[in-house]
Amino acid sequence: MTTTTATKAGPREWLGLSVLALPMLLASVDNSVLYLALPHLTADLQPSSTQVLWIMDVYGFMMAGFLITMGTLGDRIGRRRLLTFGAAAFGAASVLAAYASSAEMLIAARMLLGIAASTLAPSALALVGSMFTDARQRALAIGVFTACFMGGAALGPVVGGVMLENFWWGSVFLLGVPVALLLVLTARPLLPESGGEGGGRLDPGSVALSLLAVIPLVYGLKELADEPGTKAAGAVAAGLAFGYAFARRQLRLAEPLLDLRLFRNRSFSAALVVLLLTMLMQGGTYLFFSQHLQLIEGFSPLKAGFWMAPPALALVAGSLLAPVLARTMRPAVIVSAGLAVSAAGFLYVAVSDDLVPLVIGFTLGFLGAAPVGALGLNLIVGTAPAEKSGSASATAETSGEMGISLGIAVLGSLGAAVYTAGIDLPAGAPERAGESLADADAAAAGLPERLGGDLLDAAHTAFGSGMTAVALVAAGLYAGLAALVVVLLRHLRPIGAEDGNGDEKGNG
Repeated sequence: MTTTTATKAGPREWLGLSVLALPMLLASVDNSVLYLALPHLTADLQPSSTQVLWIMDVYGFMMAGFLITMGTLGDRIGRRRLLTFGAAAFGAASVLAAYASSAEMLIAARMLLGIAASTLAPSALALVGSMFTDARQRALAIGVFTACFMGGAALGPVVGGVMLENFWWGSVFLLGVPVALLLVLTARPLLPESGGEGGGRLDPGSVALSLLAVIPLVYGLKELADEPGTKAAGAVAAGLAFGYAFARRQLRLAEPLLDLRLFRNRSFSAALVVLLLTMLMQGGTYLFFSQHLQLIEGFSPLKAGFWMAPPALALVAGSLLAPVLARTMRPAVIVSAGLAVSAAGFLYVAVSDDLVPLVIGFTLGFLGAAPVGALGLNLIVGTAPAEKSGSASATAETSGEMGISLGIAVLGSLGAAVYTAGIDLPAGAPERAGESLADADAAAAGLPERLGGDLLDAAHTAFGSGMTAVALVAAGLYAGLAALVVVLLRHLRPIGAEDGNGDEKGNG
């Protein structure tokens, strides 16, 4: 690992952190507001069902596919330079999306937004690591960085709902323009340049293989949740095959796109695994929570957003608290204890029927998982060599994206299977109502009142059984992960503590 003399960060660095955190807040808001804007833009642009799916998903596909490439590119040409370019591109693409006059134009804009977004997260996280060389300050800075991303999840539905009530659907995309402009204007005076010393050029073959591995894999995992079948399985298989080819190529290159030697570090690899599994459970359980609020409770998207805020705010609080606790406690103890709280929270969800207990259970579940993001990212950035921090950050971001997609696929499929097996369709109800709660809700609207009511009762009961099954699985996985963390990360000392050789064990 490249050693760097640790110096205390001053006001300039903390002000720079606030600038770096803004794009993360924006990216999180941008993801959530589109769900609210979808009915409005659908009425205006009249996209086909396939185009609707592309409008929703192409942003995530492009961002996930280009993260590794952009992380390494930042290491080569300079992270501040890439961040500034990416922010400018994000702002321009936001304007293009806001004023899109056709579905095709909006899909193209969303594609450009995803590519631009892939430059922001790894560059920003790597810059945080280079600006805050003191272990304790870096942990707190990454906690703030993570909290801003989580805060966007809470703010998104509220901000989006307010804007859609007062402006046209394209206004939600214009949120990105002032943030992008601020980042472009303040990057040079507030952010140091880092990276740019790696030299060499990007290997086109590796870039192509990384895209061919990540995009089909993410697509296949999403399809497994929506429509399991040979197409989804084939996409996953293709992604894994190209991923294997990508790894083989990296081992042969003198200057690989992704240095696989990073995975030899036990702390780095363990943090990635724990991050992926935690995001798996968060992505899958959050899906059911949002469906419960809108389809069972009958809340509008805006009201559902308010009820979804407590778990998101618990993530913010946990992300800020974990680095402070890690100054005097071993990270493994904090993360493991938090995951045990998550397990207890989802056990409470499994035995709860009413809204308030469900919110309490989800809030406990998300609060306990927060240290994984804050301390896990700190561990990944701290253990990677300085010249590889962009690539390491991109690997962490890719792991998170994969985890969310995998969670929606695995837990979503589990809940759907329990729903389909458990629903007792009343006589006269259409068969499609047995496929999902959304289908049952749509079918009930066209049925006589009594039959529609019976169908909804049956669908709500079946959905509740599915969510109980998902909550029980999540509780078990969190409990198992809590034990795994103790085994994998027990060697880490409190952040800033030094062993006899002066190595900061809080950094791995």
